[in-house]
Amino acid sequence: MGALAEKVGAKGASASEAGKREAAPTRSLRAVVLAALDDMKALQVKVLDVRGLTDIADYMVIASGTSDRHVRSVAQRVVEKAKEAGFRPHGVEGLKDGEWVLIDLHEMIVHVMLPRVREFYGLEKLWDMTAKRAARA
Repeated sequence: MGALAEKVGAKGASASEAGKREAAPTRSLRAVVLAALDDMKALQVKVLDVRGLTDIADYMVIASGTSDRHVRSVAQRVVEKAKEAGFRPHGVEGLKDGEWVLIDLHEMIVHVMLPRVREFYGLEKLWDMTAKRAARA
């Protein structure tokens, strides 16, 4: 069963819900996103499991591009491939500037950033520290 079908729940979906959602994706969202990032030569791809740390997503993917044009191209490819696989993005922010593009794919948030922006905000450190604190509690 695809990730979208698992999220909705095969038995819990009403006829109207089943009609509204697209056909169940055949590939996992993670595989689709990682393949798109690899295809566009994204740098330093990191997948963080944030389940139990936040309710906004299960996974966070952070990747870098070499220039603002590369960041935009990588993000656009992720959106394109996700749509082709049946995963409709909830939102995309930052495409115009291309320094940091955020793609909300419901259960996964994808950040594509310039290296200097990535270093400045340090999302990996932030979420890693949050995970360590949660483990100690």
